Amino acid sequence: MLKELVVKNRSYRRFDGKTPVTDEMMDSLVGLARLCPSSRNQQALKFMPINEAGQCEKLFPCLAWAGYLIDWPGPDIEEHPTGYIIILGDTTLGTKFDIDLGICAQTILMGAVEMNFGGCMIGSIKREQVKSLFDLPGQLEILLILALGRPVEKVVIEPIIEGDIRYWRDLEQVHHVPKRSLEDIRYKPDMF
Repeated sequence: MLKELVVKNRSYRRFDGKTPVTDEMMDSLVGLARLCPSSRNQQALKFMPINEAGQCEKLFPCLAWAGYLIDWPGPDIEEHPTGYIIILGDTTLGTKFDIDLGICAQTILMGAVEMNFGGCMIGSIKREQVKSLFDLPGQLEILLILALGRPVEKVVIEPIIEGDIRYWRDLEQVHHVPKRSLEDIRYKPDMF
């Protein structure tokens, strides 16, 4: 059921570093993105799968993890992602990537969850370092990086208390994510 998949698809940041994201899994996930709707059908996104251990470790320090958790520098080495997908915008094919980016990123992550894996969208990226690391040509703009792996953390949804939207971890390292209620997000105009 779709709702169960959406609920299970959390932003996972800690993974089993011994369980690989295989080439076949990467092909399947990128294949899902290929089938997604595209604004004006430009299909201007490119997807760069990274699952070789050495490349993953070189990419890791180019990313920032969990901005609200100011005392947490990111996952320990044994909990690093075992795969990444760098989502690129090909400026020779288009210049507006935002709608396609959201659709494809969410679809890839839901595909990962369906495989009993998971991931996290990372937008805080040292872009120039990543471009240099992978020798990316100038027409490819780094839009987002998806960290992927088999999650080793529990993520739970909580109601927002006193307007505080910041996620947090408890003493058992359970990750708590406050969400607005349905009543809070549903807009009802006065006149109809």
